[in-house]
Amino acid sequence: MKKTLLALLLSTLLFSSEKEDAVAKMMAEFEASKQMNQKEFISYKEQLNKEFKNYKKELRTYWKNPKLSTKKEWVSYTKDKKSRSDVDFKNNQYSVEVIAKSLAEAKKRMQERIAYIASKNTKQVVATDPLQKRVTQISKSPEVTSSSVDAKPILATLLFTKKPTDAEVNSYAAKTIKKNKITMRRSKNKGEMVYRVNVKLPKNSKLRLSQKYQNEVREYSKKYKLPNALLFAIMQTESDFNPFAKSYIPAFGLMQIVPRSAGRDSYRLIYKKKGMPSATYLYNSTNNIQMGSAYLYILYYRYLRKIKNPRSRLYCTIAAYNTGAGNIAWAFTHKYNMNVAAPKINTLTPEQVYAKLLHDLRFDEPKNYLKRVSRRMKLYKVAYKDL
Repeated sequence: MKKTLLALLLSTLLFSSEKEDAVAKMMAEFEASKQMNQKEFISYKEQLNKEFKNYKKELRTYWKNPKLSTKKEWVSYTKDKKSRSDVDFKNNQYSVEVIAKSLAEAKKRMQERIAYIASKNTKQVVATDPLQKRVTQISKSPEVTSSSVDAKPILATLLFTKKPTDAEVNSYAAKTIKKNKITMRRSKNKGEMVYRVNVKLPKNSKLRLSQKYQNEVREYSKKYKLPNALLFAIMQTESDFNPFAKSYIPAFGLMQIVPRSAGRDSYRLIYKKKGMPSATYLYNSTNNIQMGSAYLYILYYRYLRKIKNPRSRLYCTIAAYNTGAGNIAWAFTHKYNMNVAAPKINTLTPEQVYAKLLHDLRFDEPKNYLKRVSRRMKLYKVAYKDL
């Protein structure tokens, strides 16, 4: 009996040791993979920043205040850098500025630029915009996945009732120049002036911009078991439907995906392997909406799964999309562990959870984010009740 017990004990200890070794090996591999992903992201980010910095430096030859795209603005230049357009999706307007020697020359260049932004789709922009062409060439690492950009209209659906002909586009551009005031200021270069025109976009633009993404929202809200209104509300809050949205983090596209975090996690869920999406991959609206939907799925059905009430979990998911699941836990327990926070959250009503998040989230940004997305969800539920 003693020999048997001793043998069992030795066997258990050996098995335990082997199990610990296996777990340690797995953790080491995970950490190595994590470090590699971090390294790849840092490398990719450095390349992007270098390209943006170089391009901005080139722009300073002509512009006192060179601008690049942001989350809510799509800024684009001509090849010679002497004409630029700035579509402000948040404020529902666009401006065109050109550097020219005369008003006649300025009007001609303005008309060309307005025709460009009024008619080009996302695929055409990536193929013709000087900066976007550079971005597509950055990083050929196998860890960074790229993709061609889909051909989605940008402003055409706001400005025309159907796909416009070249004649219709040129007519729109000429009329726009004629009916809007042109201002001018001194240029950096002697003998030239900067001419500017501001143009208001049609009313109800947000809803009309959202309509071109109905198919993707229908597909991925169903696949990932999410309210379609949630996807629309997050797109508007993140980018105001700017397909070339870019933040300083950097995050890219309609749903503002950060390659190394949401992008990496969503990529693994979608493709069952590790990878990290590039900027060009995320400027493809189908890719972007799928990745954003996949990340919401991860938050709702994995990280926050222990929150029992669906509405409470939805509020936490919305805030977590902006600030991370750890900060949601902190709001309720001052600890970053959702296993500790979930039982406390489950004692509260959805209304109390919402109020607690607005009061105790660590930063104002996720508080405002939760309010905006929740409010906009109600509007999209009405607008897309057939989805």
